[in-house]
Amino acid sequence: MPRQTEQEKPATGTAWLPKFFDRMCDPVRVRTAYRCRAYPDQAQQQVLARTFGCVRVVWNRTLAARRALYAAEGTGISYAQSDRALTAMKKDPELAFLNEVSSVPLQQALRHQHRAFAAFFGKRARYPRFKSRRSRQSAHYTRSAFTLRGGALRLAKTDAPLRFTWSWPDIDLTALDPAVVIVAREPDGRWYVTFSLDTAAPRPLGQTGRAVGVDLGVKDFAVTSDGEKIANPGHLVRRARGLARYQRRLARCRKGSANRAKAAAKVARAHRKVRHARADFLHRASTRLVRQNDLIVIEDLAVANMIRNRKLARAIADCGWGEFRRQLAYKCARYGRELFVISRWYPSSKTCSACGHLRMELSLSTRHWTCPSCGARHDRDINAAQNILAAGLAVARGSPGDACGAGVRHSGSSGVRPAVKQEPLPVTAGIPVLQGGE
Repeated sequence: MPRQTEQEKPATGTAWLPKFFDRMCDPVRVRTAYRCRAYPDQAQQQVLARTFGCVRVVWNRTLAARRALYAAEGTGISYAQSDRALTAMKKDPELAFLNEVSSVPLQQALRHQHRAFAAFFGKRARYPRFKSRRSRQSAHYTRSAFTLRGGALRLAKTDAPLRFTWSWPDIDLTALDPAVVIVAREPDGRWYVTFSLDTAAPRPLGQTGRAVGVDLGVKDFAVTSDGEKIANPGHLVRRARGLARYQRRLARCRKGSANRAKAAAKVARAHRKVRHARADFLHRASTRLVRQNDLIVIEDLAVANMIRNRKLARAIADCGWGEFRRQLAYKCARYGRELFVISRWYPSSKTCSACGHLRMELSLSTRHWTCPSCGARHDRDINAAQNILAAGLAVARGSPGDACGAGVRHSGSSGVRPAVKQEPLPVTAGIPVLQGGE
């Protein structure tokens, strides 16, 4: 097959921008959450701990009833039925302690379980599990169960205001009108309060005229189509020895002892440091990509299937690809950018970004390869990122291509273009074509 000329290669300039911005619709309101450190006093800790326990009892009993009814009759429980069951539980003398806490967090637990099952049957989440007292504990309060006046937060069944630290000096706390307040206690003993409210959508960022394809990996966390490589910080690997030491100490402690509780808190603190460091890195990387580019294209990676590889499971899980995609999705929707996710079956690494030649085999250990058709020398990851960008641009222009790009769905407004069916076109750069003898 003859090589393509420069005129035949797809343009990577700004020709797609007018059509892109014409179909963007900015949301009016967006849901925003502010999470702060909380410092409840001893009396408030007792009330909140009792509330956490009641929420856990209601969740677990309702979940057990759902499973038993489905096993016996093959039917589920509606929210109204679970609400009546909660009333019956409160009348049970053995569960009289449910009346000692606010009823709002208990009702919210039922609503959350109903939504969890809806997400499960919609194939958006896994089957809901029973709550454990050793995991993160939380209680959701709606407007009828809390007051926020003059920056002082008061929860139902508590006497004094809940003390917390506000970390946003440019936002007036006294002007907030949260719809939900979430109080949580992490396994390491830290307390947090989250204010969830609807705020005005931020103004879209100015146009940059740039588009980028991102190839995620293990050695390098991300490689862009511009040739930039974002190193993988390996947060878990750096703290693996200390974490293993804390876990060995925990395993030697007698169950139920005070020393075991202290050792478990140290393990939880070690995991918290890893988790926070990873989240900070992902936020910085995703924010920079959103600020510098109008369109971002990534692959639809099957992370749940990839971590089944025993040799790479820990490294893949430490990367946080799923969280990175989630951050890109909501930041693009909020700031007027567009995110395209191309098919996971698109052979981005095996395709020559210069002529479209498709190799049949390319081992994971091969980091550089030469195209047998045009002689171009490729870095595996940069070449993949360039092919990912080419596939995303083909969809952004509205022209069909061999790779199917899909917009990410968001709750609320639909600022991202949904998936469309694609039909193959003649060969263009970045679109794989099987050559003879390969």
